[in-house]
Amino acid sequence: MTEKVRIAIPLLPKSPGVYLMKDKDDKVIYVGKAKNLYNRVSQYFLRPQSGKVFAMVTHVDHFETIMTKTDKEAFLLEENLIHNYYPRYNILLKDGKHYPYIALKKKGDIYLKIARNDKDKNYYYFGPYPTSGAAFEVINLLNRLFPTRKCNKIPSSPCLYYHLGQCLGPCINKIKDEEYQKMYEDIKSFLSGHNDDIKRKLKEEMISLSEAQEYERASEIKKTLDSIDHVISTQGVENSDHVSRDVFGYTSRENFISLAVLTYRRGILLGKESFILDEFGDNKEQVLDLILQYYQTHNLPKEIVINLDGVKEEIESIYDVEVASVTRGKLFEAVEMANMNAKANLDMHFMSARLNDDNNALLEELGELLNIPTPYRIELFDNSHVQGDSPVGAVVVYINGEPAKKLYRKFNINHFETRDDYASMNEVMTRRYSRLKENNDTMPDLILMDGGLGQIHAGQEVIDKLGLSIPVFGLFKNDKHQTSGIMDKDGNVYEIHNKSLFFLLVRMQDEVHRFAISFHHQKRSKNFKEGILDNIKGLGDKRKEVIRNQYPTIDALKLATVEELSQFIPPEVAELLVDKLKNL
Repeated sequence: MTEKVRIAIPLLPKSPGVYLMKDKDDKVIYVGKAKNLYNRVSQYFLRPQSGKVFAMVTHVDHFETIMTKTDKEAFLLEENLIHNYYPRYNILLKDGKHYPYIALKKKGDIYLKIARNDKDKNYYYFGPYPTSGAAFEVINLLNRLFPTRKCNKIPSSPCLYYHLGQCLGPCINKIKDEEYQKMYEDIKSFLSGHNDDIKRKLKEEMISLSEAQEYERASEIKKTLDSIDHVISTQGVENSDHVSRDVFGYTSRENFISLAVLTYRRGILLGKESFILDEFGDNKEQVLDLILQYYQTHNLPKEIVINLDGVKEEIESIYDVEVASVTRGKLFEAVEMANMNAKANLDMHFMSARLNDDNNALLEELGELLNIPTPYRIELFDNSHVQGDSPVGAVVVYINGEPAKKLYRKFNINHFETRDDYASMNEVMTRRYSRLKENNDTMPDLILMDGGLGQIHAGQEVIDKLGLSIPVFGLFKNDKHQTSGIMDKDGNVYEIHNKSLFFLLVRMQDEVHRFAISFHHQKRSKNFKEGILDNIKGLGDKRKEVIRNQYPTIDALKLATVEELSQFIPPEVAELLVDKLKNL
């Protein structure tokens, strides 16, 4: 405990608020909230700690507090500060799984699509479904059962679906509102689980066709009936009330706490997530904090189930959701299953070699190797082009050894000599750090270049020009073009003997290369495709945009047939485009 901390502890207020732990360089290394700042903060220094909590406490030089009026205000402030500072000892949960929904357009032509969230107010939403494959299966079935619009954009002439009787042809017909309304209600009824009427009508039609000896058409209806039964069976519910809920279970062992959550939507168990962290203080408060953080990146259900006294009011005061505790029945069995998963995950954690993979320790070792402060925030750069064509730059950000994908950035190279990699790197880094400096945003602790001495010098030139003090190094490759160490601006090479640290850096290098290459391919495909779409009679800007939306890559466009393209553009224009594609 430092002298600054010892003096500050008795002065802590006994009110709600947020505390910021800082190291000797005044950098925020942890942000937390508390109902009682004195009780919470003093625990760190007046009780023995272990694991990552002990590691954090040993790095605390001083702390600050911000008092709030309520616990909810403290929670909201904590969330903002964590996403501002990205403290290295805070556990940042990754974005949740975005299970697919089926979206039904509310107004105009009836149109169905897959959606990853339910935020667009122009659609009704049904689901979510366990997989996108399951959702597509239902949409395909509905498109066979009902004459819905199949085209994303309205074509100028009727498509094949219209001639098959599977579309009302809004491209050439004005559909009456009452006809659409009836179809809306039938589709919504089917997606809500009421399909007996549809099955009855189909069976009657099948029998009638069979009696008329139209066996081929009767067989098609039989296939549709089988599809309905298959879809219903694969979407069988596990809770008969069809409620969307999350069920939490937890356990603790040897200074670790494990939390598991079972995700039910429409009564269907979609999946499980689990989290393990160092135990600190009261388990109830720690579980509550983790649940609140969980819903910063995950969609809220209608109901949360957890058998933990004293958390209901706090969760409901922050999130608009019902919290339940159960002692018997199916939901109690679900809670027991969540508890069982929490225990199994903790047992696996203890048996796993991943326990030795401490990113913070690896980063501290990297700092010692390079004789720089521990680089908890690392940025890596790479450029990509083919003989100067479609040049791009990219930067990826790693915080605490983990990729922070929301902070990745792409750059189109603007300077004239696009084959000059050093000039490209100078441009990208100048734009990157001029913007960070102007906005007073967080700077990295270390910059890694994916290249040799020339790239390092190009990066160092930018840092010096902007008056910044960020260490710049490069990932050194041997004569076999394999990464084998780290090079500084003077050409000194630092060999990496720790395999875990080596693999961490290689993963970072692979990630920036992947990100730059994928952006280059997107740009090159777009440029190539735009060139292909030029100078085709009848293909104006609006029709070009339709083609780009339907075929996002040049490879997909090359596979398109005249019949497919005729759904979006006139057949004679489609033929001209296909002829041009054949000659590439």
